[in-house]
Amino acid sequence: MNSHMNIKPFIRSDQYNFIKYQLKNLVHSYSTIKDQDVLKAIAYSSLDKIINLFPEYEISRESFGEILEIKSENQATHFLDELKRYVIPFRTVSDKTIEKLFPKAKKLKLPPMELDLKEISYLGWFDMRSERKYLIFDYDGKLVGINGTFRNMTKGICSLCNGHEEVGLFMANVKSGKETFTNRGNYICNDSQKCNQNIKTLDKLYQFIELVKK
Repeated sequence: MNSHMNIKPFIRSDQYNFIKYQLKNLVHSYSTIKDQDVLKAIAYSSLDKIINLFPEYEISRESFGEILEIKSENQATHFLDELKRYVIPFRTVSDKTIEKLFPKAKKLKLPPMELDLKEISYLGWFDMRSERKYLIFDYDGKLVGINGTFRNMTKGICSLCNGHEEVGLFMANVKSGKETFTNRGNYICNDSQKCNQNIKTLDKLYQFIELVKK
């Protein structure tokens, strides 16, 4: 991204991960493929996929044109470091926000976490005291809090990031009628930070929120 461009942050964390993934594949191609025409085609394909992430912006090929020059891991890292200034950070969550999102959970606090807010699509942690997992999503421009039981640890596919990780069954008690409740959920990553690094699109995340929000 041309660093002289005066642009407000417009890239979500999942989109940044997608770009990172494309560049990783591109660099790998340069280390394994010798045919220059094939490499050029892969580079242009990566560039198109990245530009297509932002249909609402008038992003020209020139804006991300540097991608066509990337051949090594160092170049990719430098490009991603420059690009990070355009990533939208996740909203800061205070204790007051947590009280509002989880009114029934008394004395619930966000545990100390080493977080880069530009690297997360959601916040998640396990509360030992209540033996529940708490999740905070930015959904439709609003913060949404969901909590549920979390057990049955196993290796499997996470329904948020689609990665093959250490997962557990998250079950939330969801209103299904006027007076009735039902348990709904799915397997999600045990390690929410690793999960966030795997998220390259919000599709699965939104499906999960639709399934378990009250």
